[in-house]
Order: sequence, then C-alpha cells, then structure tokens
Amino acid sequence: MQKSFNKSILATWVVIAASCGSGKMLEQTTNELNTLKQANAQQSETLAKNEILMVRQEAEIDQLKKENIQYGEEARDCRIAKDVIQTKFDAINKMLAEKGTSLQQIQQKIEISLTKFQNAGIEVTYKGGLVHLHMPNDLMFNSGSSTIGWEGKQALSVVAEVVNGYPGTSIYVVGNTDNVPYQSASRDNWTLSTDRANAVTRVLIKDGKVDANRIISGGRAGYHPIADNTSEEGKWQNRRTDIIINPNLERLLDMAGK
Repeated sequence: MQKSFNKSILATWVVIAASCGSGKMLEQTTNELNTLKQANAQQSETLAKNEILMVRQEAEIDQLKKENIQYGEEARDCRIAKDVIQTKFDAINKMLAEKGTSLQQIQQKIEISLTKFQNAGIEVTYKGGLVHLHMPNDLMFNSGSSTIGWEGKQALSVVAEVVNGYPGTSIYVVGNTDNVPYQSASRDNWTLSTDRANAVTRVLIKDGKVDANRIISGGRAGYHPIADNTSEEGKWQNRRTDIIINPNLERLLDMAGK
C-alpha cells in the first residue's frame, strides 16, 4: 500500500512539473510573438514613411523638371534680347563712327584742350561708356559761393567748345560737396551743390552757347563721395563739379531701330 501511495505522489509531481514546463514555454512563445508584432508594426510604419517620402521626392523631381524647362525658356529669351540689344548698339557704334562722334574722341579732345588746367586738379576719364570730367570747386568757386570765377569760366569755355563740336551728345552737370554741414539757416549742402551745378549750366548755355535742351543739372550734396572725408585731401576731392558727357541713346536707339 505504501508503494502504491508513493507511486501516486510521484505521478502527481510529474504532472505538475510537466504543467510548469508548458506554462513557461507558452509565456516565452507569447513574448516572442509580441516582439515580432512590434517589429512588424515598426517596419510597417517605416514603410509608410518611406512611401510618403518617395511621393514627395517624385513631386519635387516633377517641379524641378518644370523649373528646368522654364529656366531654359528664360535663358533663350535672354539670349534673344541680348542679340537684339547687341544689334542696336552695333548700329549705334556704326552711326557714331560715321559721324566721328565717338566718346573716346571727345575725351581725347577735352584732355588736350584742358592741358593748361591739369595742374589745377581737373581729371578726365572714360568709363562705362561715358566721359567724366571732374572739376574741383576751388577752381570754379570761392568757399561757400555759387558764383563762378574767371578761371572757372575759362575752363568751361573750353568744355563748351568741345561739346558744341559733338551735337549728338547730352551733358549732365552734377554739384558735389564734402560731408561738412553748410553753416547757414537758409542754405545746406543740397542747396549749395544744386546752385553750383545750375551756375555751371548757365555759363555753358549763356557764354558757351551750348543748346539748353542737351543739359541736365542737379546737386548731390555730400552723398556721392569719391574719396575719404576723414582727410583734408579727401574732402578737397569730394568738393567738385562733375560734367558727364554721353551720347543721346534714346534718339540713337530710335534711329537704330528704324
């Protein structure tokens, strides 16, 4: 009987042990399954994001293709416009050459004519298709004055003689000052620079017989310096009257387009 009881206990332990082993295996399997589900969910999410990114990239590629076509058309239009402009300017240069009114010739003639004034600081340059004549104000005016002196009138008579020989040009007269405020309640650097430009214009028209329709005058006060205002030399260079000579491009373009 004792042996039978022992066998019964042993059988019970075997069943319990087997049952415990199956439970652990089930738990492990369940954990592995959950892990796989999470990994699958992450992969699905990553795939969805990649699909969205791919759609965006395709849209961007399509936009770049459209922009490339547009830029190509714009580049073609620019080339056409450039060719048209070049053709007109070639016609202008030909007309100027036929009339002997090239700006280089004007510059050379002014430089030769103004040789005796070079020691006074007059500078003549040719840049950007224009002749620039810089005349220091102490040659033209007394300090704070807009009345042109004898030397200034002599210089302007030479300028008038030159520009009258080239009627196809326009003349811009621009007054400039340094950055020191003008000490007057009723006058400032704007007024002074403008008055001086107008005085030069009147001399060119009245004494030099330059056609008034060819001249534009104005003042820029101290807002167009060509040198540093921290030195006396720089201030002297900035106190000047600019005379800019250029071809009447509007008229020439009209003629070239006909």
